Amino acid sequence: MHTSPDILGHPKGLFVCFATEMWERFSYYGMRALLILYLTKHWEFSDAASYLIYGAYTSLVYIMPVFGGMLADQILGSKKAVTFGAILLVFGHLGMTVESNEQIFYLSLALIVSGVGFLKPNISTMVGSLYEEGDPRRDSGFTIFYMGINIGAFTATLLCGYLGEEIGWAYGFGAAGIGMFFGLIIFLWGQKYLEGLAEPSSELYKEKKAGITYENWAYISGILMVLSTWFLVQNSELVGQILGGFGIIFIGAWLLYALFKCDPTERDRLIVVGILILFSIIFWALFEQAGSSLNILTDRGVDRVIFGWEVPASMFQSINAGFIFTIAPLFALLWIALAKRNMEPSTPVKFGIGTIFVGLGFLALVYGMNSSQGLETAVIWIIIIYLLHTLGELCLSPVGLSSVTKLSPQRIVGFMMGMWLFASATGNYAAGLIARATGGGEKTIGWWMIQKSENSEISFTTYNIIQKNGFIDVYSNVGFIACACGILLIIITPLLKKLLHGSN
Repeated sequence: MHTSPDILGHPKGLFVCFATEMWERFSYYGMRALLILYLTKHWEFSDAASYLIYGAYTSLVYIMPVFGGMLADQILGSKKAVTFGAILLVFGHLGMTVESNEQIFYLSLALIVSGVGFLKPNISTMVGSLYEEGDPRRDSGFTIFYMGINIGAFTATLLCGYLGEEIGWAYGFGAAGIGMFFGLIIFLWGQKYLEGLAEPSSELYKEKKAGITYENWAYISGILMVLSTWFLVQNSELVGQILGGFGIIFIGAWLLYALFKCDPTERDRLIVVGILILFSIIFWALFEQAGSSLNILTDRGVDRVIFGWEVPASMFQSINAGFIFTIAPLFALLWIALAKRNMEPSTPVKFGIGTIFVGLGFLALVYGMNSSQGLETAVIWIIIIYLLHTLGELCLSPVGLSSVTKLSPQRIVGFMMGMWLFASATGNYAAGLIARATGGGEKTIGWWMIQKSENSEISFTTYNIIQKNGFIDVYSNVGFIACACGILLIIITPLLKKLLHGSN
């Protein structure tokens, strides 16, 4: 195992990975905060079309890491995969600065999706490889690493959001691209602190097939990922069909393995994992309204004037990351304190509470929309929904990752993590369908702005009322459904605890 001088008691390589991931998340969340607004305002796509493109894009972001992780495991090694992913991301984000060509826009989305696919799963693997098995510093090392994610997300949504909406789209996307370029430079500079880590597991990458090394075949596969994603983001309905097909395959494989390849204890625990993964789809479908319908609502239907300045809608995307900073340490302490008193909720209960919180967020916003005078909702209700959703995220997301690795047989942990990512992808696509249901139809932002003209004030008011009611109807329904699902999960927890056979 390679060792290097420590910083704050941790290997220097940790801070190389920290900075790389921070800038990658900076670029991703900076672009994400602007995307739905860019689709509707710059390209003047209809709300319905924009929501589907956004849902397809975010779902593919969760699918491609499965393939990027496989190529890294079998051929490239994590270090080469991260470098390749970072290069794709730089080109993708910089391509977003070209505002005049729709095909370049779609290609840029494809480059970003594929870049995340190579970088995201493998940078985490590298962090793990910095520590020996049983090293007590591992958990705190990952805590430091994940802080980078939230720092990147928080700063990006503020800076890129402001630049994109107030100065020009190219400036916001360009800032995201520059951030990713910094991440690439830092990662290349820090190679000396990662020497001997996450290298190809065998010499296979040097071997040739059809005169081409396996390493280059992996890069060619990456380019094919880009091209296929380029096609899919332009045909977003196909993404839903693909998710449905793979969903059947995943569920079938999961059931067959649980029934025929597991002992009774393993089978029961896999059933619980499957149920938790199913509930995670519901959670992510609602939580991911943040970047789509909630972003549109904030832009069009919220009084965003704070201290005399109308805050750009995209900047509100920073609230979630800001709450993570302040609340996550308290949650960690809370679970520890409850565990000492034998009062810590079981994993299914935490999932149930998380699902209830996401539902309560929408119900609180609906209350605020109904109680606010006029067509615009008071900004405090946007802050409240993000607070409640953050509480839900902290109950479900880290717990979900831990439960999948803890409850799944070690021989299929990778497959079950794939199912977890697939569930997140499905949730993100479903988020686009839910957002589309809020209204807007095939009307473009150009049509919307025409209605806003002085000569059409009555029709604009009528349209705004219709759109506001659309948000209220959908958010009310999903809020009650989420709360009901969360309560149901808590009710069946005694049964699930029996299936866990002593695991929490």
